[in-house]
Amino acid sequence: MADEMVRKAQSFVNNTYDGKLGIGRLPEDGKTSWSLMFALTRALQYELGIANLSDAFGPTTLSALTSKYPLLNEGNIPSKDFARIIQSGLYAKGYDGGDIDGSYNSRVKASMSKLKEDMGVDFAYPGSYLTPKVFKGLLNMDAYVTVNNGSEAIRSVQKWLNGQYVQRRDFFIIPCDGHNSRDVSKSMLFAVQYELGMADGTANGVFGPGTQAGLKEHPLSTGSSGPWVYLFTGAMVLNKRPVSFSSSFTSSLSEAVGKFQSFAKLPTTGKGDFQTWASLLVSYGDQSRKGEACDGVTKITSARAQALKAEGIKYIGRYLTNLSATSLPEKAIQPGELQTIADHGLRCFPIYQTFGRDASGFNFSAGRAAGYAAINAAVDHGFKSGTRIFFAVDFDALDQDVTNNVLPHFKGISDSMSDAGNPYEVGVYGPRNVCTRVAEAGHSTASFVSDMSSGFSGNFGYPLPSDWAYDQIVTRTVGSGDGKIEIDNNIASGRDTGQGSFNKPRGVIPDVRFNGGYLTALSGDISKYMRSIGFPDDGGSGSDARLFTHKQCFETVMSQDELITDLSHRYKMRKALIQTTTYWEMRHYDLVDQGVDHAVALYHLQGIGNRRDSSTGIAQISGEVCIRAWNHGIKKGYVEGPILDPAKDADIWTMWQKVNKDHSFSVTTVSLIHLWGVDGKPGGENPPGGETTLRSMRLDYTEGEIYQVLRRYQGWGNMAEEHATKRMALYQILEKYNGIVRNL
Repeated sequence: MADEMVRKAQSFVNNTYDGKLGIGRLPEDGKTSWSLMFALTRALQYELGIANLSDAFGPTTLSALTSKYPLLNEGNIPSKDFARIIQSGLYAKGYDGGDIDGSYNSRVKASMSKLKEDMGVDFAYPGSYLTPKVFKGLLNMDAYVTVNNGSEAIRSVQKWLNGQYVQRRDFFIIPCDGHNSRDVSKSMLFAVQYELGMADGTANGVFGPGTQAGLKEHPLSTGSSGPWVYLFTGAMVLNKRPVSFSSSFTSSLSEAVGKFQSFAKLPTTGKGDFQTWASLLVSYGDQSRKGEACDGVTKITSARAQALKAEGIKYIGRYLTNLSATSLPEKAIQPGELQTIADHGLRCFPIYQTFGRDASGFNFSAGRAAGYAAINAAVDHGFKSGTRIFFAVDFDALDQDVTNNVLPHFKGISDSMSDAGNPYEVGVYGPRNVCTRVAEAGHSTASFVSDMSSGFSGNFGYPLPSDWAYDQIVTRTVGSGDGKIEIDNNIASGRDTGQGSFNKPRGVIPDVRFNGGYLTALSGDISKYMRSIGFPDDGGSGSDARLFTHKQCFETVMSQDELITDLSHRYKMRKALIQTTTYWEMRHYDLVDQGVDHAVALYHLQGIGNRRDSSTGIAQISGEVCIRAWNHGIKKGYVEGPILDPAKDADIWTMWQKVNKDHSFSVTTVSLIHLWGVDGKPGGENPPGGETTLRSMRLDYTEGEIYQVLRRYQGWGNMAEEHATKRMALYQILEKYNGIVRNL
């Protein structure tokens, strides 16, 4: 909601400092934002005489302010504009700024007193004067009252920390909004270090050896009291445990501690021992703990299985697939590996991770593809129905990334799993906030928490998810000789136990003719998916209408099954690659495409216009691309035929007519374009630097290679990548049924 006084603050900055701050003019919309806070920070730096202005209220600004104006009040404000910066900051924070009239008046003083009370520093900084650290806290977006259903219990901890430690050199005022956060959690570590007696400059907010050693010397139990109990109960409150923030370690607190220890799989002592302190303060807790689970990117051999079992490991996380054909060659489950695991009395839980090392890799369509791909891979490896697959979010996802990318992605996974009849359960691997929010959205049934990444925004300041199954805390090497293996050590809660026996795995075998008994099911699954991404079965209406229905496209593709099977055998190419491309392109044919095709025909038949070529036919192939793909295939020995010239109208017209009218010729050309793409599309339109050459076509391509083949068919750039992501789900649906049929 717009605020008139905030608008006046924006106007003040624009009119007073126009062209002086190194930034553009602020929008005068009356809304508090970081852009306003940054501008006020720069204005303050300008008034302080700092040459290099910056958005950050950093050490230089703080030092200059401290040396010149350690206490600001009505008697020593250096200028009216200096006062207006303070008044504008107050309005931006939601306090009365006294009309932005350039005076430190009674209204400003009352607001300053209230601000310091809300911060919890009113005893450290009594009265209405403004100190440098309070000024720093004024010019940011932190709230000092509860917001967004914040907890009053957490706010009481935040205020106490501010009041207790604000006068230490490296402790800065934290928000008092009722929410734990990265800054709040770090301030708790500073507080622990201060109570341990660490000097300014030594205390750093890091859970290092000195801090750990100190905490081991400060166990707490019933009857303990003082600041250490304040810190301990504060840490419990920040982890959303139902205790009172207090200086006394009571019997009821001991009971609550025991419940937390049981939840986190710690020894249940009811005391504030080191392991409990560690689990409250940092996501990975005490990394010397030995967990019953592990995960890794190395094949489990008999010797390694024995080594893991000797370490107390029961559950092993292994990856269903590997995106790369060359990197980490043992990342994906290897042939015979699951049987080795089972033979040694161990159990395996599957992990799915391919694309998605940043937010851009997560969206609804990618989730749809991931769900189907994981199902296919799990069936291939022999995982039984009911197994939980943990889908990975392996990056530092900010909260807005979770909202805008991760949640739609997991909706896609859930929809794919539902469409397939829910053969497997969905789990999530990722930081605490990701796991919690995916579970709250109803898209997962258990969490595998990447707590080892303690610096992740989604871990620092968030409690352990209530549905955690595995808690990843440290990488270590176990075993020796042939049994030596590097693993991520995971604490297991018992919520998930993986699988200890497996179905017979499906090998890499050639495709066969489709079994008509599965046509209805395949058509239905493709229809559901295409409708979920905006393609109604009837082709739609209006400007987005397509000319072919789902039924027409599906039947056209399946009518070519004998040819597609033959091409699959001839080129060692999965049928789904040819089927996906043909169906996808045909579903996209619209009135614009039809009009362009007419223009091409008029050019070649009547000499009208200048449109000599277009993407045409069921697979949307241009005459030029057709020529280049066939020429490449002829030179490589894939097919026989005359070499044509893509610059000649007559040759373009010859091939254009074939792909326009002859469905079988188009399907054959699809396979040749894929082979051309594998070889980097020499002679074609490629991105700067060209396309890399993939491994020769084969039946066991990785998902990364499949994606590249599908993407290269369309070309390169954002649209080609977006469409390839959507084609991947279609590919996995087709591969699901092709896989069933070839294994009958």
